[in-house]
Amino acid sequence: MQTRIIDPQAEPPWRVVLRHRWPLRCMHWINFACLLVLVGSGLQIFNAHPALYWGEASHFESPLFATQAMQRPDGTLYGVTRIGDARIETTGVLGVSENSQGKLAPKGFPDWSTIPGSRNLALGRRWHFFFAWLWVINGACYLAWSLASRRFNNELSMRSRDWRELPRSIADHLRLRHPSGDAALSYNPLQKLAYLGVIFVLAPLAILTGLSMSPQMDTVLGGFVDLLGGRQAARTIHFAAMSLFVLFTLVHVAMVFYAGPINELRSMITGRFRVRRSRDAGSTEARND
Repeated sequence: MQTRIIDPQAEPPWRVVLRHRWPLRCMHWINFACLLVLVGSGLQIFNAHPALYWGEASHFESPLFATQAMQRPDGTLYGVTRIGDARIETTGVLGVSENSQGKLAPKGFPDWSTIPGSRNLALGRRWHFFFAWLWVINGACYLAWSLASRRFNNELSMRSRDWRELPRSIADHLRLRHPSGDAALSYNPLQKLAYLGVIFVLAPLAILTGLSMSPQMDTVLGGFVDLLGGRQAARTIHFAAMSLFVLFTLVHVAMVFYAGPINELRSMITGRFRVRRSRDAGSTEARND
């Protein structure tokens, strides 16, 4: 047996690794497409009655959140968003926005944010329910594959070391410090908590609150609806869950661009990820002949 020291200059500074296997990549993009349609069709459903309440009934005079179209003395429309007792003018975005003819019209959320785009509650519900079931099936496949491949145990489970390093991970994210080298190949503690929270808290909450809004589910989820505080409370929680999904997605996309969009997108399309070699590993690497 002979130990041979490898000259670091002889090794290329970068190496390419398989970061994401094809089942994960496929389910990731299905999940993204489903969420895009679910948010857009959900906003179209919301536009049929752009207000949220707490409890079983709709208290039209005191919503928790609402977008409204108001009229000035000269007859022009302006949009107002109500959050509790606060009122904020949001013309052009919420309450009042341009229609297909370029004129201001009453609309909870603007047309560009809704799917399929026209003011059609029935069509929006059909899109929402179809892609909701597709999203649930895709999520079930992800859970089954992650358990079978031990992805949860190997990549996402929080270990004692992760809890100790969590404050530093939060500080690194606030300072926009991105890991490099081999550290970029694994999830940091904050990423793990975010993914676990979305998978095991946010997604189940969105599914249960979505189902609980259907009167047909009273016999199955009647007690759960009462636990939430009523059907209108379930609608409000469902909307809040959607907002958190949007926030998570925006942060996720922002971090992808910060970390290197070409490399990150390539890893989720082809699975290949380019990482800089560690200097220590390159200078002292040993091989057995």
